[in-house]
Amino acid sequence: MMPTFVVEADGGSRGNPGPAGYGAAVIDAATGQTLAETAEYIGVATNNVAEYKGLIAGLRAAHAIAPDATIRVRMDSKLVVEQMSGRWKIKHPDMKPLAAEARGVFPPSAVTYQWIPREKNKHADRLANEAMDAGRRGEQWEPSTSAAGGSGRPAQDDEARVVGDAAAGAAKARAALVGGRTAPAPAAAADAGTAAGTAAPPVGWGASADLGAPTTFVLLRHGETALTPEKRFSGSGGSDPELSPAGLRQAEAVAAALAARGTIQEVVTSPLRRCRQTAGAVADRLGLDVRVEEDLRETDFGAWEGLTFAEVQERYPDDLTSWLSSTKTAPTGGGESFATVARRVTAARDRLLAGSSGRTVLVVSHVTPIKTLVRLALGAPPESLFRMELSAASLSAMAYYADGKSSVRLLNDTAHLRP
Repeated sequence: MMPTFVVEADGGSRGNPGPAGYGAAVIDAATGQTLAETAEYIGVATNNVAEYKGLIAGLRAAHAIAPDATIRVRMDSKLVVEQMSGRWKIKHPDMKPLAAEARGVFPPSAVTYQWIPREKNKHADRLANEAMDAGRRGEQWEPSTSAAGGSGRPAQDDEARVVGDAAAGAAKARAALVGGRTAPAPAAAADAGTAAGTAAPPVGWGASADLGAPTTFVLLRHGETALTPEKRFSGSGGSDPELSPAGLRQAEAVAAALAARGTIQEVVTSPLRRCRQTAGAVADRLGLDVRVEEDLRETDFGAWEGLTFAEVQERYPDDLTSWLSSTKTAPTGGGESFATVARRVTAARDRLLAGSSGRTVLVVSHVTPIKTLVRLALGAPPESLFRMELSAASLSAMAYYADGKSSVRLLNDTAHLRP
């Protein structure tokens, strides 16, 4: 009877791209025993590359034990699971050869893929973190004393376990599998909580050197509309214009640039049409879904919608002066103040941080929400909103750490738009 194995795999990058590693475990589906563990520090790479390499290593470890096995792959990478299942296209050039290598280990009909939440992939996550920790020390990964590693499954004793170079111990694993031995539970299981995040560079002079993987927001202002070059107020209370031909070209240019970087794991957008079009161009290139976040919409500029600054100054001079002097003042005709926008943008930020911890999220939005996120990350006063420039289709980026600190890494980058 052909055995059935579960392969749990994960990969991580401390910087994305940054120092990276992967981990994988092969588990007997019938008994829950861990048959093999493998992990490796792979130098500087992206999260996605590390995840694919973890998948390949896990499949090879399973193949070394039983080439005729049926494999159930479980990963918390939605991208890898959907691409390997054939539901998403693989467009990034770095991913295509890795996916092909993974498909070549077992016959495709012998392997199925399942996405699992991160908290259910702690075994592989721990191994990936151990590999990255070893790489930071200039060492090769070696197995810890516990094979369970937070997976909740019984581990085999050291004689029967495959660790490190999976092929070297495959015979022992096969013998254990055939013999049906059940090992006693380890005396001291590893604390799975210590593997929940990955290390990040220190922030500030006195910060801890191990704050966990930051959550990174890549902030993308939408491409141009017909109103953009005329510098007209275009908020959430106006006509909801679509991208102009120039804006569509900008969206394709930024999509190509982000695909080349290979770091985006999620795409979130304002509900307004110009943002959804821009986000869609990027998501199509990356093979990702787009999630709409209502609170990322632009300010409602009230009666100023569609007007230029000069026209507002001519028609509503006193209101404009008040608006420029205080972020608590709303535009004429029932629009939103910047203070009101800041409250909903802060709520959106907090929801994204809670739901996408340790991941790199593309946030497609508008001038005011993006400036607000930058201001909040810097701890700058509200008046700083009037002292930033954000071009159409520009990129900014910031990182959020587990201790509550944040750092701005990029602001108003338009290099991808240059010929």
